[in-house]
Amino acid sequence: MIGQQYLMLPGPTPIPERVLQAMNRPMINHRGPEFKDMLLEVTKGVKMVYGTDHNLLIYPSSGTGVLEASIVNFISPGDKVLAISIGVFGDRFASIAQNFGAQVQKLSFKWGQAADPTQLREALARDQEKKIKAVLVTHNETSTGTFNDIKAIKEAMQDHPALLMVDCVSGLGALEFQMDAWGVDVALSGSQKAFMIPPGLGFMAFSDRALKIHRRNTNHRFYWDVTEGLKYLEKGQTAFTPAVSLFYGLQEALSMMLEEGLDHIIKRHRRYRDMVRASIRAMGLDLLAADTEASTAVTAVLAPGRSGANQIRNRMLKRFNIALAGGQLELDDVMFRIGHLGYVRELDLLAVIAALEITMLESGFKLELGAGVNRAQRFISEAED
Repeated sequence: MIGQQYLMLPGPTPIPERVLQAMNRPMINHRGPEFKDMLLEVTKGVKMVYGTDHNLLIYPSSGTGVLEASIVNFISPGDKVLAISIGVFGDRFASIAQNFGAQVQKLSFKWGQAADPTQLREALARDQEKKIKAVLVTHNETSTGTFNDIKAIKEAMQDHPALLMVDCVSGLGALEFQMDAWGVDVALSGSQKAFMIPPGLGFMAFSDRALKIHRRNTNHRFYWDVTEGLKYLEKGQTAFTPAVSLFYGLQEALSMMLEEGLDHIIKRHRRYRDMVRASIRAMGLDLLAADTEASTAVTAVLAPGRSGANQIRNRMLKRFNIALAGGQLELDDVMFRIGHLGYVRELDLLAVIAALEITMLESGFKLELGAGVNRAQRFISEAED
């Protein structure tokens, strides 16, 4: 294998050289003034990406860690919860709530499709006594390459008082998200996606309304406790030892995001999605998600005959050192996923499409060599910045 691996996953994502260099700085006292300045700066920056003026805590954790943090801080044992699921991570959010004592009602949709806000509205309308305390939903479902319309979901809730809690782990920074404007109460994300740094930081934003509910919450917690987190944040510290090098990386990544502009970043991810989907179709392959619901972070491609996806992935890795994601559970070997999230260039995607065509031919699949590449080239040449 020659050269650096093409990491075409929905996370972890490629890390910019600027971020790598920033992370090599010497350690500092995480209870000292230098860390305080950095913590306050990056907290403000992550809030900007969320589109919120409310509360935000940064935890040393993966995305799943902050999903758990949201459950133990804002949902008490015995609370009724409505969990919307369109894939693996929607199921995970529901499972965490159930494991911590919530009474979970699931509203599941076919994998590859987005949630129907009308069905949510009908489900909440049946809750005449307003016993449902929270609605859980995934913004971007990487297991299927599909996203949910969070604004429409909030509108479907109408005047129901349930908290809207959103898993934004892979969507934040790749899809439009406006926490305050849309009325989201709790939103979770992680460092290893559009933020372009390694795994290990989890971001939990929450409204003042959610904070009031937290203060009467009866769930068990210690490491995740919001009260402790906010108390330490007032001093410019984290409650427990932070991953200092990741904070260095986050500081530099946010600087890069500010330079590019959030609107341009969102537009760039949409362009990547459209380019990849057009190229895949030109190759004669099918896609799992419909255009109107397709993720800007990852594209789910169905293998010809709905089998052999893992063979394609393995050959891509061995032949070209390109890492693609596989299907999960019932979609294992049925599809493969091409990530186009974070620090990815059009030329990276062009190379991956070219390698995929060669791989498909060598794997015995029939296609016109150059069809996908040509479509990608035309897409790039016709695109407006």
